[in-house]
Formats: sequence, structure tokens, C-alpha cells
Amino acid sequence: MRSITVVGASLAGLSTVRALRAEGYDGEIVVVGEERHTPYDRPPLSKDFLKGDIDAEGLALGDADEYEVLDVQWLLGERAVRLDPVARTVTLAGGRHVRTDGIVIATGAGPRTLPGAEGLAGVHTLRTLDDAQALRAELLDGLPRVVVIGAGFIGAEVASTAHRLGLHVTVVEALPVPLERQLGRQMGLVVSSLHSDHGVQLLCGTGVAELLGEGRVTGVRLADGRVLPADIVVAGVGVRPNTDWLAGSGVQVDDGVVCDSGCSTGVPGVVAVGDVARCPNPFTGRHVRIEHWSNAAEQAKTAVRTLLTGVSAGAPLTAPYFWSDQYQVRIQVAGYVAPGAEPEIVEGDVDSRTFTAVYRREGTPVAVLSLNQPKFFNRLRRTLVPAAAAVVS
Repeated sequence: MRSITVVGASLAGLSTVRALRAEGYDGEIVVVGEERHTPYDRPPLSKDFLKGDIDAEGLALGDADEYEVLDVQWLLGERAVRLDPVARTVTLAGGRHVRTDGIVIATGAGPRTLPGAEGLAGVHTLRTLDDAQALRAELLDGLPRVVVIGAGFIGAEVASTAHRLGLHVTVVEALPVPLERQLGRQMGLVVSSLHSDHGVQLLCGTGVAELLGEGRVTGVRLADGRVLPADIVVAGVGVRPNTDWLAGSGVQVDDGVVCDSGCSTGVPGVVAVGDVARCPNPFTGRHVRIEHWSNAAEQAKTAVRTLLTGVSAGAPLTAPYFWSDQYQVRIQVAGYVAPGAEPEIVEGDVDSRTFTAVYRREGTPVAVLSLNQPKFFNRLRRTLVPAAAAVVS
């Protein structure tokens, strides 16, 4: 294998390049990226970058010296539109065909949008640096009324940032309990109460009927008939994996690229990594996409071993981990909140918003949630047991 093309120039793509060189691969590496930017860190987009505390240079995941050592051909501002694994080519939107021996699919996911948002100024999603720059310009311009649709982690972080900028913020969530799928009902209520703690209005159990305004958004009509005045609307209603370009390639797609535990797609010489890859996770026991920063960084090592050897490598048995910063509270979660897992406060207390909870399933610790207790969290995350083992025990 003398040439490898990585389609996707985000953290997963860069991590793949680093892993290839670390494994001793000395052939050609081409990285295709739809954005014009070299790889950058996405988590600060909804926090420090949105507040204006750091600039685009502060987001960079690599520098010129590292890129020189990695010896990569960057094709940025280029969108992949077709994969032909038989001809070993990736076709770009401009018509160029990139011939390659190995292919890494790292195209990530794109934000879902709200119906009626097309052509309406003031309506934003937040996924890319360009998205964040556009939203930041309006937030820093002092437009006072912000409505965030979706109380997931991204929506909550944007709401927190807008609140710190002194804006009037309302958060709308279709589910009765925000974050229930990730944290369970009890802890979902606790974490989402950070909004009301800081005077941010949280409206749950109702969806959006329509966006109001001509040319620019002026309000949001909810499914229950209420109208929220809005100068800025931010949609945080989830993402969909970027897989349309794989139609007709033979790569199986079902809520992402379907892979085995070694990131193999089943098509020889083609692996997938990061937010787009739907793999069996040995810790959770589920076939899922994991949209975590830590997964994008670590999963690349598995994908590279599979690609270079032609044999599907085993994924490490590590607990999924992610974090979120909201209202100056560091929220950390590790493991898998499996059905039936109940949280128990083992340190601190809920009222102070400084505590650690361990989720146990039939007495076995399967997940841990911490607010503002990073040291205690890091100690407990090492004690977690995979979901499958918890069932056996």
C-alpha cells in the first residue's frame, strides 16, 4: 500500500495521519477536506471562541513544523462526491479523481437544520469554524434575544456562552427531560437545572412549529402556540453522518458507515473513523456512532492497524468519555448509562452543583458523572465495568 487517502480533515482525519506515521507507514498520504481550514479543535467553538476569548489560530490542532514532518498533501476546500473502491478512486466535486490504495472515511457529521431556516438571516447551526465565526459576529454585536432550539450539550453550551455575554436566552427542548438519553432522568433534570440556576428560561416538552420573520428571523412559534421573540436562533437539534457521497460504493451505510470493531467497512482497503463510523463498542456492547472528541482521537489507531495489516484490529476496552463546560461548571461523563443503571451520589451534593455520581447496574459501576470534581472523577472512571460484564455479574 503506497498511497492512502483520508477523506475528512478534522480531528479524526489528523489523528489517522498521525497514527499512520507512528506505525511506520512512509507512503503518500492525501487528506481531502471540504472546509478550507487545516484541522482545528471543535469543542471551543461553542465556548471560548464564541465568546471571543480565542481566535482561529488558537484552535489549530497542528502546526507547520508537525505538518512538514507528517508529509501530507492537503486538498482543502474540496468535497468528495464519489468513492469507487474497485477503481480505487475518490472523485471530488470539481471533477478530479484521486487514485489511492487505501481509503479512510473520516467525513464526520453535519448539523440538522430547522424547516424554514433557508434564506432567513439570524438562524444558525454550530458545527464548523465558519459557523462559529458567523454566530460570534452576531452575538458580539449585542443582538439581545437568543433562542436556542435543543438542550443537548451543544445547545446548552451556546446558551451558557450567550448568557455570559449578557444576552437574554431561552432554551427550547422537545423532550420532557433534557439529556435523559445520555444521563438518565434523574441526572438529566439536575444538569439541565443549570439553566434556571442562572436565569436562563428552559421550556421542555414542546417543539418548534415555525420560524417567524421575512428576510431575518424575528421569532419562534412553538408547537403549543407560544411565540418567542428572537433576534438570533441557534439550532442544536442533532447531526446526521456525512455519507451521501458513498452511494453506489458498496460501503454499507445505516446511520453512519457500518464497520466491525476494527473499523473495517467490509470493503477491502476501506476503513472509517470518528463521528461517521458506526462500530460495535466493546465497552457499551452496542453498535453505535460515538461523537466524542476522545473517540475521534483514539479510534484512528485501531482503524490504521486494520488498514495496514488487512486484518481487523481489536478495539481497546476503554470507557467512552466526554465533557462539557456550562455556566462555569465542568461536566464529565464516562462509561455507558445502560438501561436500569441507577445513579448514586458518592461525593459532594447536588444542591451545590459540585458532586460525583456513580451509575450501577445490578451493583456494578458502569458509568460516572461529575460536576466540578475532576480529580475524583478521574479516579472513579478507572473502576468502571463494561455493560456486557455488568449483565453477566
